[in-house]
Amino acid sequence: MSLLRFGSMLLLLLLFGHSLGAPGSFSLDYQKDCFRKDGEEFRYISGSIHYSRIPRVYWKDRLLKMYMAGLNAIQVYIPWSYHEEFPDRYDFSGDRDLEHFLQLAQDIGLVVILRAGPYICAEWDMGGLPAWLLKKKDIVLRTSDPVYLKAVDRWMGKLLPMMKPFLYQNGGPIITVQVENEYGSYFACDFNYMYHLTQLFRSHLGEEVVLFTTDGPTLSYLKCGAIKGLYTTVDFGPGENVTAAFDAQRHAEPHGPLVNSELYTGWLDHWGSRHSVMSSARVAKSLNEILALGANVNMYMFIGGTTFGYWNGANDPYASQPTSYDFDAPLTEAGDLTEKYFAIREVIKMYHKIPAGPIPPTTPKYAYGTVGLKKLQVLSDALEILSLSGPIKSKYPQTFIELNQAFGYVLYRTSLPVNCSTPTPLSSPLNGVHDRAYVSVDGVAVGILERNKVITVNVTGKAGSQVDILVENMGRINYGKNINDFKGLVSNLTLGKDTLTGWTMYSLNIDEAVSQGLLGETKPKDPPKPPALSLPTFYGGSFIIPAGIPDLPQDTYIKLPKWRKGQVWINGFNLGRYWPARGPQVTLFVPANILSTAAPNNVTVLELEEAPCSSGPCSVEFTATPILNATVQSDCKQQRRLFIRDDLL
Repeated sequence: MSLLRFGSMLLLLLLFGHSLGAPGSFSLDYQKDCFRKDGEEFRYISGSIHYSRIPRVYWKDRLLKMYMAGLNAIQVYIPWSYHEEFPDRYDFSGDRDLEHFLQLAQDIGLVVILRAGPYICAEWDMGGLPAWLLKKKDIVLRTSDPVYLKAVDRWMGKLLPMMKPFLYQNGGPIITVQVENEYGSYFACDFNYMYHLTQLFRSHLGEEVVLFTTDGPTLSYLKCGAIKGLYTTVDFGPGENVTAAFDAQRHAEPHGPLVNSELYTGWLDHWGSRHSVMSSARVAKSLNEILALGANVNMYMFIGGTTFGYWNGANDPYASQPTSYDFDAPLTEAGDLTEKYFAIREVIKMYHKIPAGPIPPTTPKYAYGTVGLKKLQVLSDALEILSLSGPIKSKYPQTFIELNQAFGYVLYRTSLPVNCSTPTPLSSPLNGVHDRAYVSVDGVAVGILERNKVITVNVTGKAGSQVDILVENMGRINYGKNINDFKGLVSNLTLGKDTLTGWTMYSLNIDEAVSQGLLGETKPKDPPKPPALSLPTFYGGSFIIPAGIPDLPQDTYIKLPKWRKGQVWINGFNLGRYWPARGPQVTLFVPANILSTAAPNNVTVLELEEAPCSSGPCSVEFTATPILNATVQSDCKQQRRLFIRDDLL
């Protein structure tokens, strides 16, 4: 199949596809237990896709692959925090252009199931709720807390009027809209909150639109998740009893269409745990059972994508999720076709006509090879460049939010109040390091503090010695009762038995410094004997993609052999975190759209623990093959297990 044929087919789809125009009707039929679309019985076979995890240039490719798999619908989350990072400052441009994404879906012929939030989970930082909500320290999220509701009302007052023209009744692709998400799994069980949201959505979207909820398939979840005025759906994965799951839905909805809003095609990963996989046969078998019952289904995920930058979430007890959100889905992180894709397509063929024509091919990958990196600057030596707000002083440490910072890193600095001639414990007795802290004394790295794992390191030094603690926010908890997840030093540190005071804090805007190329190379000093740990340090290099080679640039993956942990940027774009020392993810996906053939491509690495430079030049490698399943021994004692919802009531 040639790219020319694919391009021609895509052009025809766009020419003859649906566009905003003629209004239609979409409703619930309680007598025939089905949906009705323009008066005709309708069943959707859908897949989840997160536009926030896929570069805009690839939206069309991924949507068309979903359409050619036989799907007639997609399910879309809207992460509030992605569009309102700061109060009253909205961003729907570029990779955040939700309206463009919805229009593309409709042009290709897909209807849309919109999951509008305000909370979405989605393994997204704080479940999609913006971190600035935590300015009110005692805020109770996802409840009738007045401060929370005021922010929700303002956000929905911006979002929902934008979505109204895209409703199917108004000529758009949106057939149903979810209110909140899995509320029955949340401790609060605040019916007034859910009723408030119902009225809020109705006031902006009208009475015709089908509003729904999604919860686990047991009565305990539906007790607080099912709300009058919202159609109740359930979610469950392969291996669960399909009949029993839908019986639970029937308890809340005696009549109407059967709906599984999340049939899991794989599962999420955590740093330090094995890569989650789910066999194609198992997914196909469960899909067939659901379709044989005449039920509606959405596959979560159909393509997972990549959690670029700092947007990843975490589960409780604290376990951070990696940059890749591949999810072992039918389309890979990079949008590649898989065996699972074709297995699902064969099942759908039995129930639904598959579109004729070629399937868009897997995008080519290119191995650009090894790129040498030079040491730029130690982070603590570059504070004038990195901390635009300058030093902030206080008796006790402040959290990220108190410092008006949501993501990334903050440097906390104090001094030893007494001589520590013998190793003295520097501790976080209340487990207040959220989430990982890199400790140095007088410019020498001495240890790492880590939430729930390491709360003490031993230090030595003279009274007055400078103590630097670089704290990394590794993602806020996105599911359960502890989503109000404050970052930084959220409680005091002690030296021996004494509380440390007299802090100077530097809020770091590393992304801006990297994108503006402010980190220059410093003159090398005589290197001391390499310690077990190094100071957090920036490294940089570049590579050229020849303009004369056809079809370049292409997608690639960056591999950091022998590097320990850190963050990586290419041409100022924050690819995300790397942590091959803990795994399972080893490579990071590099989409072609951030690469250039017109200028050198700049690579910047912030290595937090130890760069592999003591035995020779530092380098990274660009490869055509991803590695997401490096074998590791799990150190997560408890987490959300595959297809099992922890009951947090």
